[in-house]
Amino acid sequence: MNKKHVIIVGAGFAGIAAAKRLSNKNVEVTIINKTNFHLFQPLLYQVATSTLSSTNITYPVRSIFRKSKNVRVIMDEAVHVDTKEKILHTKNGKYEYDYLVLATGSSHNYFGNDKWEKDAPGLKTVEDALSIRYKVFEAFEKAERETDPVKQEPLLNFVVVGGGPTGVEMAGAIAELANETLQGEYKNFKPEDAKVYLVEGMPSVLNTYSDKLKKAARKQLQQLGVQVMTSAFVQDITEDGVTIGRDFIPSSTVVWAAGVQAKSVSFSTEIEKHRTGRLLVEKDLTLKGHPDIFVAGDLSFVEGVPTIAPAAIQQGKLVAKNILSNGNRNFSYLDKGAMATIGRSAAIAEIGKIKLSGYIAWLLWLFIHVVFLISFKNKASVIVEWLWSYTTLQKRARVMIKSKDNKEQK
Repeated sequence: MNKKHVIIVGAGFAGIAAAKRLSNKNVEVTIINKTNFHLFQPLLYQVATSTLSSTNITYPVRSIFRKSKNVRVIMDEAVHVDTKEKILHTKNGKYEYDYLVLATGSSHNYFGNDKWEKDAPGLKTVEDALSIRYKVFEAFEKAERETDPVKQEPLLNFVVVGGGPTGVEMAGAIAELANETLQGEYKNFKPEDAKVYLVEGMPSVLNTYSDKLKKAARKQLQQLGVQVMTSAFVQDITEDGVTIGRDFIPSSTVVWAAGVQAKSVSFSTEIEKHRTGRLLVEKDLTLKGHPDIFVAGDLSFVEGVPTIAPAAIQQGKLVAKNILSNGNRNFSYLDKGAMATIGRSAAIAEIGKIKLSGYIAWLLWLFIHVVFLISFKNKASVIVEWLWSYTTLQKRARVMIKSKDNKEQK
C-alpha cells in the first residue's frame, strides 16, 4: 500500500510544526519553500537594527529534518493548486498530493497604496531586514557628510508607521541605537539628536493589550525618546518624507509596520477569502469545500485567533494530527499570552490575568524567544549577542555591505 503524500507549502512556524509531527510517520512529506531556511520572524527587527546577524535567526530546513527518512525538502515557489486533479504547480514543476498544507504566511499590506513600498519598506523577510539596516545606517553616514542643517534634518528623522508589536519594537530599537550605541561615533552631529516617530491610526499603541500595558508601553517609548503619534493617519509617503494629516515629517528613512496581508496561491476553483486575503477555513482548519487541503498560520482566518507564532505552531500540530488519524479535530486556540519588547530592559507581557511591564517583562521576553529558536546553535549565538549588546551597549552586526544588484547581504 502506497503511503499518502503530504505537501507542505511554507517553512514558517506552522509548516515546520506540521512537518515535525509527520516526521518518521507512515506518510511521505514534501516541504516546498521559497528559501532553504526557516526564519524566526519575531526577531527580524533586531537584524534590521544590527543587534543580531541574519544567521542568528535562520536555520537550514534540511538540517531540521536531517534524521527524518520521510521528509523531502524542495526549494521552489508554489504558484497554483489544481483542486480537481490534486496537483500543486510550482515555478519549476508540479507535484501530486493526497493532502496539501498551505502555510505561506503573510506579506505587507499598504491598503491600496502599493506605491509607498518603494520609500517605506516593510519587515517580513531577511532581505527586508538587511535593506532597512542599510537604509538606517546610510542615513547616519549621509548626515555625517552633510553641512547644511536643513538637508541634514530628514536624514536624522526616522518614521515607523504602525503601532503594533513590530512597529513598537522597531521604533524602540532605532531610538536605542541613536541614544546609546552610536554616541560619540559621529563628529558632525550628535546621534542622540535623531528623532524617531511612531505613527499609529488607533488611539493607542499595542491596541490589543490592556489599558494598563498600553500606557506602560507608551511611557517606555517616550522615555527612549520616541515621539508617539496616535490617532494619526498617513496621507502620503514619498522619498522626501511622510504626510500625516496636514503635517509633514521630512524623513529619508520610513519603515512600514501598519498592516499585513496573506500570501496565497491561485486555485482552479473559487475559494472564499477574508478581506485581508486570508483563506476561510472550517473548524478543523481544512479549506472550505476541500477536506484534503489544510490551511495554517497567517494564511488561515480563524475568528479570534491572532497571527502570532504560538497560534501558528498550534495550528500546524493539529493539522498533522488530523492527517495522521484521518480525523477532524477542531482547532481550539490556547492563549499563552502576548508580549512585546520596547528596548533594553523595557517590555510588556500579558499572560492571562498577569500583566507585567519593565525589566521583569523584558527578561520573560528574552527567555520565551530563546526557547522558541530552532537549534541549540541559534540559541547560544543569540544569548551571546544579547549579553554583548546589554553589557557594552554595542551592536556587532553594524557592517554595511551592498551587493552589485543593490541588495544588502549578511
